[in-house]
Amino acid sequence: MTNVTREEHFESISDSKVPEVKTTSLGIFKFLGFSLIGILAFFIPFEINGVSSILLDHIVTYIRNSVPTFVTYFALIILLLGAALPFYEKTWNKSMTDMILSVFKVIGAVAGIMLVFGFGPAWLFEPDLGPYLYEKLIKPVSLLVPIGGVFLAFLVGYGLLEFIGVFMQPIMRPLFKTPGRSAIDAVASFVGSYSLGILITNRIYLEGKYTKREAAIIVTGFSTVSVTFMVVIAKTLELMDMWLTYFWVSLIITFTVTAITTRIPPISRIPNECAPGATPQPEKMIKKERFKHAWAEAMEVVNTTPALPQNIWINLRDGLRMVMNILPTIMSVGLLGMLLALYTPVFDVIGLIFYPFTWALQMPEPMLTAKAAALSVSEIFLPALIAAGSMEFTRFVVAVVSVSAILFFSAMIPCILSTEIKVSIPHLIFTWFVRVVLTLILVTPVAMILF
Repeated sequence: MTNVTREEHFESISDSKVPEVKTTSLGIFKFLGFSLIGILAFFIPFEINGVSSILLDHIVTYIRNSVPTFVTYFALIILLLGAALPFYEKTWNKSMTDMILSVFKVIGAVAGIMLVFGFGPAWLFEPDLGPYLYEKLIKPVSLLVPIGGVFLAFLVGYGLLEFIGVFMQPIMRPLFKTPGRSAIDAVASFVGSYSLGILITNRIYLEGKYTKREAAIIVTGFSTVSVTFMVVIAKTLELMDMWLTYFWVSLIITFTVTAITTRIPPISRIPNECAPGATPQPEKMIKKERFKHAWAEAMEVVNTTPALPQNIWINLRDGLRMVMNILPTIMSVGLLGMLLALYTPVFDVIGLIFYPFTWALQMPEPMLTAKAAALSVSEIFLPALIAAGSMEFTRFVVAVVSVSAILFFSAMIPCILSTEIKVSIPHLIFTWFVRVVLTLILVTPVAMILF
């Protein structure tokens, strides 16, 4: 069945009786206890040695301070493995995008070797370029992503997201025009891996559980950087002392912007059709006994999740693979972006697109904010690097824009282009522009209240 529209084939199915799922004391302990560990790791800040931050950040800081030389060479090893991976797996020439990204990964690895061993062009060793990028971004990310993956085993592996997803059904369709099951995608992408979230969305789309428009809404509106990357942004911009405020403001604004972009072009004009050859699979709408259904969903996950050591290993492996995929690109694209930002007017010119908005919103540093907003399309961390040292108001706005913009060329856009959802590059760039403008409009009054 091809080109099947939701209007024709996606009628709601009313909820049936609660499925019978075995509930044991061990299952309850895993759901409550392990999920609590995940929540504590990512969302509860506490103070150590006068520094208030979340557990994940404290662990990474301790490792960096205890074994700095190890971290330097560990990051370099990740860079080298990441650059070699496309050639080892023979994926480097699958498409023009893959070829370009593979070249950038090699460049990133070479730059890392030069920085660690102290040879190469003088401009690379300017304090605001190579050393700053390696110390402030490459080294923290090399630890945060795999260690964050370990704790994600607790947060996403024991039914918490499925439990939340059932309660989110009445919200997802009215707000985002997506099925209730997409709440799992949304939360998983936000606290986990955007690349994994995109792959999951693509698979569900090909199974006929999402239409093309719904899949496009999810990959361009929900699959933002994970909480571990938000920690890096917050640390770079010295916002960890207000971590929870930053996290919740970013989450609310990101999803508010998504609710708007789903209703305007280009997303609203994407065909509401199933994937070619897919059979529509309508979603069971839960309208009563919601808690019992949510509990059954959670217990089913708990009962089928691998043993804890295996689950931790799976998430650690995924984290290592993810950091190998992105770190060399961050190094090369980040370096190129910083060179363009510091020594050319390229992003000043692009920033002029946003300057009328930042000026009209009466931001204290309108041109810097506009330039940082423009940088977000190249690499998610560059705005933070450019805005570091600016006013707290500006740093907060830039930190939120970095998350809510979602789309960037160093990783996110290639991930989307590699799927069967097939959103065009012009549509992705225009969606990025709209998201940045809407985010600036929404975050400015919040920042004015806070600062």
